[in-house]
Amino acid sequence: MRKLFSFLFGFACGLLVGAAVATLLAPESGEQMRRQIQLRIDQVVEEGKKAAAERQSELEAQLEVLKKAKKVED
Repeated sequence: MRKLFSFLFGFACGLLVGAAVATLLAPESGEQMRRQIQLRIDQVVEEGKKAAAERQSELEAQLEVLKKAKKVED
């Protein structure tokens, strides 16, 4: 869990720094840049949702294994 938190924190920091640098050095207009940033944010959110769903299914599978082991002990 700690590794996941560290990864997500580092990812978020990198995302913010990258966005700031891209905004400052962008040769495009503000409206085009905002569209690109919004698209990237949407992609990151979707990736996050997908990762969360995958992790949830892993945890649910582990929970089922533990429940079955508990029934066997009883």
